[in-house]
Amino acid sequence: MHKNSLELFCYIDTFENTLINKLSKATSVIYRNYKKDLNINEIIKIKKACNIRGIKFYLSNNIKLAIKLNLDGAYIPSFNKELNLNCYNFKQKFKLLGSAHNIKEIRLKELQNVDCIFLSPLFSSQKNKRGLGIYKFLNLMKKTKKKVVCLGGIKNKNLKIIKLLKCHGMASISFFK
Repeated sequence: MHKNSLELFCYIDTFENTLINKLSKATSVIYRNYKKDLNINEIIKIKKACNIRGIKFYLSNNIKLAIKLNLDGAYIPSFNKELNLNCYNFKQKFKLLGSAHNIKEIRLKELQNVDCIFLSPLFSSQKNKRGLGIYKFLNLMKKTKKKVVCLGGIKNKNLKIIKLLKCHGMASISFFK
């Protein structure tokens, strides 16, 4: 059977209850904040808000804390090159997500045994002037058997293109705000 809908991922860097309440149940939340130290109370607030809405919640770059707080999984950014991520005891539905920008990072994420690879940036944006573009994205997507999620520069006007790419899902920071 063929799947029509994309899995959606929304990046957040602070607890915003109004944003979480606006998200559909098909959208997962990834807490990613590299500018300040982790605030466990803030993460617990996000977890509670996501649980109320039935939304999956992933923590970036801290597998041990994600397991301890009984989250749905963890997100491994492209700069995390550790290979000993498989030494943890994961619960059955715990997922590892990882991001990559090129073939070398895709291979690393495969070695880290992630369930899904976020390939970015697909489109150019104000923040990142050089997106992969459709052809390079498709070429990189063919290099892995893992599920691929597109990330970067996603706007309403290019949603049709994303659906044509037949990727597993899409992730964004600004698209959901």
